[in-house]
Amino acid sequence: MSLAMNLTRALLRARPNVFRTEQTLRTALRHPRPDAPLPSSLRRTCTVTRRTVDGHEVITLTPMQGGTGTEVIYLHGGAYVRPLVAAHWRIVAALIRRTGATFTVPLYGLAPRYTADDAYRFLDTVYRAVLQRAGDHPVFLSGDSCGAGLAVGLAIHCRDEGLRPPTGLILFSPWVDVTMTNPRVAALTARDPMLAPAGLAAAGRDWAGPRAVTDPLVSPLHDTLADLPPTWIYQGGHDIFLPDAEAFTTKANTAGTPTTLHVWPSAFHVFVGAGWIPEARRALDEAGGRIRSAGRD
Repeated sequence: MSLAMNLTRALLRARPNVFRTEQTLRTALRHPRPDAPLPSSLRRTCTVTRRTVDGHEVITLTPMQGGTGTEVIYLHGGAYVRPLVAAHWRIVAALIRRTGATFTVPLYGLAPRYTADDAYRFLDTVYRAVLQRAGDHPVFLSGDSCGAGLAVGLAIHCRDEGLRPPTGLILFSPWVDVTMTNPRVAALTARDPMLAPAGLAAAGRDWAGPRAVTDPLVSPLHDTLADLPPTWIYQGGHDIFLPDAEAFTTKANTAGTPTTLHVWPSAFHVFVGAGWIPEARRALDEAGGRIRSAGRD
């Protein structure tokens, strides 16, 4: 474990955990924050296209140099209730540098105002547009935390609707079961500096809306996970989502969906957003290599 990992984890532990209880989460959400602005570094290196789909902004970033034609739809985390933050842009920027892919970042509506049903209507339109632009080029779905869970849900939606499937899924610390009922979560809660099950379960209920929290489009772990694209998961060991990521990997592989889980035992939730950590750079190198190799096939 690197010194940078240790220090960053300690700094995270010193911050309030808004997910500690449902009440702490509700209190935090009384003062909503806007999405983090697009960094100037990405504006300098990418052609930026902004459009509105169903009332939500969609940002597309195409590298000015070294573009490959590969497309990635990146869905940000935040437990479905919090906006895109600077760390999400760092992940996107790091992957663009490593892949030359065009990244589309849809700013889906957040709970409790919006629900999973709203998101899938919006993302269906976004996905179809990216497919049309991509032509014969690969199209990946990627995301972190709840965004990674939503990426799996979108792949399930594509399968069930008969749409062209994504080339693959690149998932960072995915939230694949909003119920937070895995009995192994409790043992990890004290080690996780960022998350806690009570607040997350409340956010999950808001996101589900009229659906059951076990609906596969809300909690993809409850799907059969058959006939989905190859999937790569990058996960920290000090993250309460680890037990469900392990269960997802086992279930997906049993169902015939090739799924690889990479675990960094000392890493925290979505550690890839901390690009100053050597472990984060190695994970991003590996993930970028998966995207890049598909463009060469």
